[in-house]
Amino acid sequence: MTWWKHPEAAKRYDAIIADGAVRSGKTLSMSVSFVLWAMTTFDGENFAICGKTVESCKRNVVIPLLGALGGMVSFRQIQSKNQIEASFAGRSNRFYIFGGKDEGSAALIQGVTLAGVLLDEVALMPQSFVDQALARCSVEASRFWFNCNPEHPQHWFYKDWIQKADEKHALYLHFTMDDNPTLAEKIKDRYRSLYSGVFYDRFIRGMWVAATGIVYPMFNRELHVVPAVPRAYSVYYISCDYGTVNPMSMGLWGECGGVWYRIKEYFWASRETGRQKTDDEYYTELETLAGDLSVRAVIVDPSAASFIELIRRRGKFHVRPANNDVVDGIRQVAACLTAGRIKFNDCCTATFAEFPAYVWDDKATGDKPVKEYDHAMDDIRYMVRTVIMARPGLRVLTPKEG
Repeated sequence: MTWWKHPEAAKRYDAIIADGAVRSGKTLSMSVSFVLWAMTTFDGENFAICGKTVESCKRNVVIPLLGALGGMVSFRQIQSKNQIEASFAGRSNRFYIFGGKDEGSAALIQGVTLAGVLLDEVALMPQSFVDQALARCSVEASRFWFNCNPEHPQHWFYKDWIQKADEKHALYLHFTMDDNPTLAEKIKDRYRSLYSGVFYDRFIRGMWVAATGIVYPMFNRELHVVPAVPRAYSVYYISCDYGTVNPMSMGLWGECGGVWYRIKEYFWASRETGRQKTDDEYYTELETLAGDLSVRAVIVDPSAASFIELIRRRGKFHVRPANNDVVDGIRQVAACLTAGRIKFNDCCTATFAEFPAYVWDDKATGDKPVKEYDHAMDDIRYMVRTVIMARPGLRVLTPKEG
């Protein structure tokens, strides 16, 4: 918490990096330490607290921080400016909240002079934003504070900062769940059960490892495939990965007892059949898949503009463009499989053909699956990312909730 008070550390380090497992206490430890350092070292200066978005920064950093230090440091929030004014022992400083979600975010932090910056979820930010934030720290004795969960080992932050920590004069700390004294063993076991494969290595073991092999090694026919029998479904959705030259995949989903079932599916591979279908023909197949069921919404590949427009014009189904974040979606599908939140009727043969064939691209510089055998996989991901993980009570915990 107070590493900067040690004379040797203060002389040696210009930055501190904390990475490791979820629920290990990194964010709270770093944010409390950052504010205590700022308030005991400076007076009348500006600081930045950065997250992937302003909203996630407030939720994950600011609210817990105010709760932890509210009895010691006096805080006044200015919501309209995303600013916090802090007072302690006769000193006052300003903390600005920024989001670094994309390349355009770098412009938001230009122009301000900082005495220090805390970058939470730094591995989720573009390098341009981080570089701009660091460049703003021109006050004498300013320092950088980084916090993140691991990503792939070719990630720019791992290569430029963690592997070069000594060169950058950065104190490197690695956290595990055992470093969090508030976590009971039962809670640790719960988190361990949520992840498998590469996500277990990253979020539980805290390792910067590459995604290799099968994307969903946790898929198990004995656990995830069930007989196609009637169930008391409470709601229905259809997910769709659109294709003309590439295959078209649609799945009918129903929720029963807190579990989502892929009830049946439609799959058309034009290359194998030798015939491409039109949007009108696909719409007919959509109606057939839905039957006389009341489908709440059809979740469609957002790039399928013509098919989305056709569904809207017909007026029978509510259509929603899918959330198409690939890696986050894969992680959420993996978490749902591991937790037993999604299952598949035994008639979904196209799905079963793709699960063992859907693999990570070993030649990619980041996390990318090979673009083959991914059509049912994509429509499943759309359903999980857009509906299942967005509905209250059915969410599987994400790394930043750890």
